[in-house]
Formats: sequence, structure tokens, C-alpha cells
Amino acid sequence: MRKPELAAAIADKAGLTREKASEVINAVTDQISAAAARGEDITLIGFGTFSIRERDARNGRNPQTGATIKIPASKTVGFKAGKALKDAVR
Repeated sequence: MRKPELAAAIADKAGLTREKASEVINAVTDQISAAAARGEDITLIGFGTFSIRERDARNGRNPQTGATIKIPASKTVGFKAGKALKDAVR
């Protein structure tokens, strides 16, 4: 499901226009992104938790040449599904 399809489904379920539902989705994703940028975890009870994970620096290999390269340490966003989401998928 893509963002426009999600907006249409939310609009139908909540009795909103598709434009208003799209604005709500954008507001939610903007706030999740802003909290992640501040290093905060975002927990949506029953859905899941977005958290910042740190990756250590490591050695990798260039697949074209086979040369060893250094991959620098970085941060990434992880997601852990909540119980309700896990149960819905089963």
C-alpha cells in the first residue's frame, strides 16, 4: 500500500476528505521524523516502536573489485512491531 492508497482508506474509515487524510498522514510522519532526528524513541501502543540504532564502523568489500573498504559508524531507525500488529499479521 502506498501513501495515496493509505490516505484514501483513512478518508473512508474516518469520514474525511482524501486531502485532509493526506495532511494527517504527513503531520504524523513529520512528527515521527522530527522525534527520531532528536534521538527519541516513538512508541505507538499496539502498533510498534521506532528507535534509533547505532551501527559500529566495520570493514566491507566492494562487490565489483573485491577491495576491502571501511564503512563508517552510522545511526539508523529501527522498528519493533507491537503485539497487536504481530497478532494481526498471524
